[in-house]
Amino acid sequence: MTTATEPPLDRDTPEPIDSGDGSPPVAQRPAAAHAPSGLGWGRMSRWRRYLPVIAEHEARFLELSPEALRKASLSLRYRAKSGEPLANLLPEAFALVRVAAQRAIGMRHYDVQILGGIALFHGMIAEMDTGEGKTLTATCPLYLHALLGKGSHLATVNDYLAQRDATEMGPIYELLGLTVGCVQSQDSQDDRRKAYGADITYGTAKEFGFDFLRDRLLLRRLGRNATDFLGMGSSQRWDDSGDKPVQRGAHFILVDEADSVLIDEARTPLIIGSLGDEARQATIAMYRWAASAAPRFIEGEHFEVDEDKKIELTLAGRQLVRTLPKDELVLGAGLVDLYDYAERAIKVLRDFHLDQQYVVRDGEIVIVDEFTGRLGEGRKWRDGIHQAIEAKEEVEVTVPTGQAARITVQDLFLRYRHLAGMTGTAMSAAREFRKIYKMKVIRIPTNRPIQRRALSTRVFGSGEQKWEAILREVQEMYAQGRPVLVGTRSIDKSILLAELLKAAGIPHEVLNAHEVAREAEIVSQAGHAKRVTVATNMAGRGTDIKLGDGVADKGGLHVICTEVHDATRIDRQLYGRCGRQGDPGTYRQYMALDDEILRTAYGPEYADRMAKLGEGLSGEVSRYARLFRRAQRKVERKHFRDRNVLLYHERERKKMQREMGQDPYLDTAE
Repeated sequence: MTTATEPPLDRDTPEPIDSGDGSPPVAQRPAAAHAPSGLGWGRMSRWRRYLPVIAEHEARFLELSPEALRKASLSLRYRAKSGEPLANLLPEAFALVRVAAQRAIGMRHYDVQILGGIALFHGMIAEMDTGEGKTLTATCPLYLHALLGKGSHLATVNDYLAQRDATEMGPIYELLGLTVGCVQSQDSQDDRRKAYGADITYGTAKEFGFDFLRDRLLLRRLGRNATDFLGMGSSQRWDDSGDKPVQRGAHFILVDEADSVLIDEARTPLIIGSLGDEARQATIAMYRWAASAAPRFIEGEHFEVDEDKKIELTLAGRQLVRTLPKDELVLGAGLVDLYDYAERAIKVLRDFHLDQQYVVRDGEIVIVDEFTGRLGEGRKWRDGIHQAIEAKEEVEVTVPTGQAARITVQDLFLRYRHLAGMTGTAMSAAREFRKIYKMKVIRIPTNRPIQRRALSTRVFGSGEQKWEAILREVQEMYAQGRPVLVGTRSIDKSILLAELLKAAGIPHEVLNAHEVAREAEIVSQAGHAKRVTVATNMAGRGTDIKLGDGVADKGGLHVICTEVHDATRIDRQLYGRCGRQGDPGTYRQYMALDDEILRTAYGPEYADRMAKLGEGLSGEVSRYARLFRRAQRKVERKHFRDRNVLLYHERERKKMQREMGQDPYLDTAE
């Protein structure tokens, strides 16, 4: 059994810069103020001094009627708008939210949730274990920043979680006299404007980003300066038609599942496209021609693949492009363009697979996030990859592919004056949070001692042996009456395991991108006796797995990780599904020498050699476990470099456009 222990106090780290009204934007804060140092227990020790003060205010507020509570909240709002620093109001504000939560939804913040709220107020990334109540923790800093009347935003990973959190936490804010809005992908412009006009707004990073870009395009069409609407209410009149931006100023944003949103999604910019009708038809024709031609190209003969999986046609490949039949629209294209379309189609055929990187839903290609396993609603691959996949799957090719406006995830969130984030796994990405966002990661202690146990890692020569061993372990746990959560990297692997379980006669539920509508329902039952749940990476993030009656006595939830993921954070997220709030639980990692991580890290030649070696091995070969950890670190470094390269090019592009007096978020040709 493992228990949490406190590292030495961190007394040498400077205090965080005050986050009251008037402090500089996050992006401009000196990096020294966010330098990492252990887990920040020295700062945590100082923050604990807030707790008795908050408790005193809480005792006073408990005596108040609902009307009196609302008046106390209005009093705080008046003081905040009058210029009193928010840091001075923190004890009373947090106490008010604590009392309002008890009254409105029957929940009281734990002391560790209050400490998490303080960290978030100070613009940090709070790492809080699964089940520690991040949704409730967020209410404190969201309320405190909302007192200024400039808007307080919470960004999460999908519409469902945004709507759920806004609905569940809304009564707290409403009791204190604040309004709550939620931006959903299907909302009209008027609905969006109303949601952004609320004191507190929930939504997804994607919707916040696209609304920002649409506002910039509207401003250009109306001939207005891009800074005209910043800090102004949404009721300002803009033109005779009533068109006006939906957003107002970017004051405070709290990012839920911060590692997923700020890091994993940071390699894909948000882009709004623009292309004329004639060019669109020609573009569609070239994508479809390339998709039909791609199977004719043979690796090693017609094209080569470098270590970054970039496709390059050989002389024979270019000759094949020239000789393949083409319709009239394609004949009008230049050879260089046709080479590009062919290389793109070959890459898609080779590296992008249905039910792994994407699914087809209602005639559309929907990205499956490689880190969370969730559907990336509204997201598209850039550089024509998305359109090439559409052509491959013979669905509508969604051009335009030109861009009218674009923004990266980094740019989007660094626009906010105050930025904070929370997640269950952030310490391993602390360097990147510090480098890109100038944010310190701090570990929040658990409310109860951790009871989660790691079982020995098991490595096998082949995937077939590995899946057989996983099936046997599931059968053992099922016989003991324990619930089991099995995590897979892709949809097709979850389907494979589901078929094995079905053949073995073990009842189970499958949670993948095809079942997103039932995600909360499936996860809420996953801790009951004899429940077997197969899940892709998402594993129901955002929904607690509570143990059923008698399950704790049997050992709690058992988690099986079937492959090493591209980031240690994803493995930790899966492990963290067990051992919630001091519950018992166990987890085990499985690996095989033909796993995808080796191909991603070392390339196809090395991966094929290891897979061949594994065919001649039987039983466990745990001596190879270190190979997978090295591969994982190599892939993590590559993804980190990719994000840095994107950030560098974006900065250079914006710098050049600013020097030319242009809006850095808009395409000048649009």
